[in-house]
Amino acid sequence: MSLASDTFEKPLRVASVNVNGIRAAYKRGMQDWLLDRDVDVLCLQEVRAPDAVVSALLGDTWHVVHAEAEAKGRAGVAIASRLPFSATRVGIADDYFATAGRWVEADFTVKGSTLTVASAYVHSGDVGTPKQDDKYRFLDAMSARLQTLRNSSDHALVVGDLNVGHTVRDIRNWKGNLKSAGFLPEERKYFDSFFSPEGGYVDVHRNLSGDVDGPYTWWSWRGKAFDNDVGWRIDYHLATQRLSDAAVNAVVDRAASWDTRFSDHAPLVVDYSI
Repeated sequence: MSLASDTFEKPLRVASVNVNGIRAAYKRGMQDWLLDRDVDVLCLQEVRAPDAVVSALLGDTWHVVHAEAEAKGRAGVAIASRLPFSATRVGIADDYFATAGRWVEADFTVKGSTLTVASAYVHSGDVGTPKQDDKYRFLDAMSARLQTLRNSSDHALVVGDLNVGHTVRDIRNWKGNLKSAGFLPEERKYFDSFFSPEGGYVDVHRNLSGDVDGPYTWWSWRGKAFDNDVGWRIDYHLATQRLSDAAVNAVVDRAASWDTRFSDHAPLVVDYSI
């Protein structure tokens, strides 16, 4: 199959995954997953590695843009693509986060239309601390950036670990987390706004999965969370309406067992018939 920008013979496959350290993920088998998945655009979060390591692990068949965090061993987001980029940008238009490694964008030309993809890693937060203040500041910047992308591209897609469960369907133990970062009413209001008619974005995974619990994308390494599916759905594809209408399939690539996971997050893979 040709991967030239104007000659797609199949839907565009976009995968997002928080790798929890790309070196560790590769040691645990991420490459085997990737080789079998026929991904066109791969968005990564918590890369935690320098550019040279990212490029070496992914190999020379990918176009890569990587926003490395200034703090070593922290954050880092990347977009790897089989398609060439027409433009790339690092950062979320707030200088406070310029070196945080939490937002990167790439533009593509697909059948004459511009597609902008962003890989995002929102702060986990911590109630009552500066970490939570940073999370709200980032969500404010994200809100503004979403509208800029919506107005400047034919199709906009923001994916990644957004570290908020939007509704009670998104967290197995939601009652026990009503006062926890990741499920605070103030955080969830941002997502109400994103997915409102005025916000203009669609939660693609939820839209395709329907009104069901999960499917979850993150489970703690501790205890029996994974075995008992006590998870959180905090990894998203946020798409503008026309792009969402083109989404034909969404799958969480949940590992077969706890010991075969390459990260505490599972990849979220969506096919777009653009």
